[in-house]
Amino acid sequence: MSLSHTAAEYMLSDALLPDPGGSRAKGLRLELPSDRLLKFVTVGLPLFLVSLAFAREFSAGSQISCFSPTNFTGKQSAYVDTACWDSLLHHGFDTEGHAVTKSLWALKVFPYSLLVVAVLMYLPYLLWRYAAAPALHSDLLFIIDELDKSYNRSVRLVQHMRKVQQASAEPERFWEEYERARRERYFEFPLLERYLTCKQHAHSLVFIYILRNLLLLLFLAATCLYLVFLHLNIFFQDEFSCSIKTGLLQEEPHIPPLIPCKLVFFSVFQLISLSVGGVYVLLMPVVIYNALQLCQWDKGLLSVYEMLPAFDLLSRKMLTCPVNDLNVILLFLRANISELTSFSRLNAVSALREATANKEDIDTVVDFMTLLAGLETTKPK
Repeated sequence: MSLSHTAAEYMLSDALLPDPGGSRAKGLRLELPSDRLLKFVTVGLPLFLVSLAFAREFSAGSQISCFSPTNFTGKQSAYVDTACWDSLLHHGFDTEGHAVTKSLWALKVFPYSLLVVAVLMYLPYLLWRYAAAPALHSDLLFIIDELDKSYNRSVRLVQHMRKVQQASAEPERFWEEYERARRERYFEFPLLERYLTCKQHAHSLVFIYILRNLLLLLFLAATCLYLVFLHLNIFFQDEFSCSIKTGLLQEEPHIPPLIPCKLVFFSVFQLISLSVGGVYVLLMPVVIYNALQLCQWDKGLLSVYEMLPAFDLLSRKMLTCPVNDLNVILLFLRANISELTSFSRLNAVSALREATANKEDIDTVVDFMTLLAGLETTKPK
């Protein structure tokens, strides 16, 4: 065996992708990086701020300070603070002098409402995890495995071609058979291509993905409106007039009708609401951008895999409206590009193809491998 034949065999054997050492199922990412960031911020921010509010409440003690009359004892002053905190009713007068009351209970339940907000923000991700992630996981496993296998099939095909060409007594006859096989598409493996074509006509994944982003956008907007309502109605009133003349104390003459009180935690709740509202407003364009990603194809990944003989979705104009499951799968393939071992190899081949003078000689990775293996030296012009 000549040295050139031995070198070609070693080159082709090194071109084969090694079998994955571990299971790919554990390493697949079923959330896009932007979606993971949104989940971390939308759920984690209110929980973090609520924990700070509760920590301050436990450390500072009473959340209200009432100015009791000077003749009140310590126990009576403590009773005034407790009674006014339990009622949280502001007694005032309107422009015509009529007595009116205004409830400030929203301030008491504000930390708990942020807990509800955090739960609501987590619901879209639960929807995706249980309604779409299992199907997406199986799709990604199959497609990634088939893409790598298609690359290996191409290399093994060239290895077989070398053996047939070396054993052939008529080189011209061999290249005639090779050209006829290319015209009749014998080198293609249509399972992957047909599977991806079927995904163009499916819409379950894209429906759930759009629904998740719409729900998240709705919850963000509702939270911002809720915070605006609190600021317009309650969060500018840190002082109020409290009445404790109820029940047994209603007929006591030494108790004043109204006692001025001040909310100690008021500035903290204002800061928390402004922080949550400001961050949520900034996140709304990110959610909209995630949904708009489905309005265009990720043709960069597809163009690289056009080098495979079994993959020509772009050249055959099979890409239609991008709002389908195939586009969602392509987005997640891009996020799991580290699991695609064949991508780096094909990307290098595509770059070499662009730098080649005679580009018409390289259509697929099979053509590239035949050139590297030296089969073009015997190919008749």
